[in-house]
Amino acid sequence: MIKDIIKNLKSSSTLKINEISKKLESEGKKIYKFGFGQSPFQVPIDVIDELKNNAHQNKYLPMQGLNELRTAISKYASIKNNHNYKAENVIIGPGTKELMFLLQQLFDGDILLPTPSWVSYAPQALISRNKVHWITTTRENNWFPTAEEIEKIILKNKDKNYLLFLNSPNNPSGQICSNLKEISNIAKKYNILILSDEIYSELSFNENFKSISQFYPEKTIISTGLSKWCGAGGWRLGYFLIPEALRELRDSLKILASETFSSVSAPIQYAAIAAYSNNHDEYINNSRSILKAVGEYVYENLKSNTISMNKSQGGFYLMPEFLIEKFSTSEEMCSNILKETGVALLPGSDFGFSKERMITRLSFTDFNGGEFMQNVKKTKKIDMNSISKFAPKIIEGTKKLKDWVESN
Repeated sequence: MIKDIIKNLKSSSTLKINEISKKLESEGKKIYKFGFGQSPFQVPIDVIDELKNNAHQNKYLPMQGLNELRTAISKYASIKNNHNYKAENVIIGPGTKELMFLLQQLFDGDILLPTPSWVSYAPQALISRNKVHWITTTRENNWFPTAEEIEKIILKNKDKNYLLFLNSPNNPSGQICSNLKEISNIAKKYNILILSDEIYSELSFNENFKSISQFYPEKTIISTGLSKWCGAGGWRLGYFLIPEALRELRDSLKILASETFSSVSAPIQYAAIAAYSNNHDEYINNSRSILKAVGEYVYENLKSNTISMNKSQGGFYLMPEFLIEKFSTSEEMCSNILKETGVALLPGSDFGFSKERMITRLSFTDFNGGEFMQNVKKTKKIDMNSISKFAPKIIEGTKKLKDWVESN
């Protein structure tokens, strides 16, 4: 009754770890939720007010999205990326995950995924029957592919179409791609389509964030939305920016969207106009500063001779590699860590690494972002005292993890 290709799939590991953590908490266990990447901050109050004001909106909206919202997004993106986007370039979806899935459904070719990559790219490719090529990366290159590594794969079959997923700032590594021009040059050479997943771009700790679309606009689809920078993961609103050169692809995507999600929730779309029209610089800057400070605390207190990792450059994540030989797989190690310490991590094997490599993803978002944000607005500073007061589970969880390493 069930297709074999579906039978072999597992639940999304990021959602699964959240469910496991909640279950353990309901049983009275103290859990440090370092496994689930959800914004700790509340949605800006003006955006919440617009949701309240538009709760009565009950009509189906245009499949591509509310025109006023698409116009607001196109203006926002044009300033951010120094490119002239129009409302017609925007497709609104119920989160970017659904749009990415539809893109994989329509794409006729192979998928290029850097190791590591977000957990859902590869399963979506499998469901869509697209072959995945994992690209080797190194810590020294911030876990992003070089042009040479991409070309190695292309040269095996230059007649195929290729879709490269590029996620910067990256989930799970927390790194920013520094060789965008190099990648864009190889993409132009072989006519590679790029999906630039920029869901964490507003949370880049380097204020001069660059998109690969600035080097290769004609074949780059930008994917982003409200969930990370606006604290609205549960609202499920994301969008694609698709250039005019990809009009045929955009039209095909619109057809698939019309046969699947129809349109995104009307009240959410009306509220999102405020998110992209009003000035949220203070909110974003404070979010970024808090996340950077908390991430640096974890990094400085966890790095050691037995834990290797890069400092986070944006978003919510660090990617510790444990240089221990006690366990057979990273999944086994993460299970032991959760059992012994209450710290929930995700194994690197969920992101494309060999299961024998003891790499994990750590999300440093288990704190009350609303209270932390209010304190920063009031005091205009972030120090050790404020981290201790507003992110106590980050401090406790980091210590438990460090103690576990020393005992193993």
